[in-house]
Amino acid sequence: MRFLFLLGSSRSGGNTELLARRAAASLPAGVEQRWLHLADHPLTPFRDIRHDEQRHPQPTGNEGLLLAETLAATDLVIASPLYWYSVSAATKLYLDHWSGWLRTPGVDFRQRMRGRRMWAISVLSNEDEAQADPLVATLRLSADYLDMRWGGVLLGHANRPGEVLHDTVALRAADAFFAPAQPEPAARDGRVAEPASC
Repeated sequence: MRFLFLLGSSRSGGNTELLARRAAASLPAGVEQRWLHLADHPLTPFRDIRHDEQRHPQPTGNEGLLLAETLAATDLVIASPLYWYSVSAATKLYLDHWSGWLRTPGVDFRQRMRGRRMWAISVLSNEDEAQADPLVATLRLSADYLDMRWGGVLLGHANRPGEVLHDTVALRAADAFFAPAQPEPAARDGRVAEPASC
C-alpha cells in the first residue's frame, strides 16, 4: 500500500496537516507514505482545450510529478483546510488538472485510478460541521467520477495555529481513521462522515 498525502493549505504545519499526521501515525509500519505540499509544487492555471481539437501535452515539471505520484498511490489523502466552504485553491487547481489527465494520450487516468481509495481530512473553525458539506461533496463526487473507493472524511475544529491538538474528539477519530472498515459501519466519534468502503 502507498498513501499519498496531498497538503492543500497555504501554509506549512497548519492544523489540517497536524491532524493528517496524527492519523497517519496509526498506519502500519509497512505502509509507504508520501507527503507533498501543493504550495511547494505550484501548478499553472488549467486550460480547457478539449474543444480546440488539440491534445493535452504530456505533463512535465510540477504537473508531471503530481501525476506520477497520484498514479503511484493506492490511497489518495486530500488534506485541505475548509476555505470558503470548500477545498483550498491549490487543491481545486490540482483537481482541475485531472480534466487534462483524462484526455492526455497514453495516461489512461480514469482506468488507472479505478478502485483506488480517496480519503479527506479537513479542519474548520466553525463548530457546525455541515459547513464542510461542499468540501466533502467535491471530493466524494470526484472520487465517484473515477470509480474510486471512498475512505471517509476526518474533520477537526481549530482557528489558531496548533489548536487542533486540543480537539480531543478529532484526535481520537484520527487515531482510528485509517483502520479497516467495520462490518457494521458507524461514524467514529461523530467526526468521520463516511466509513471506509471495502
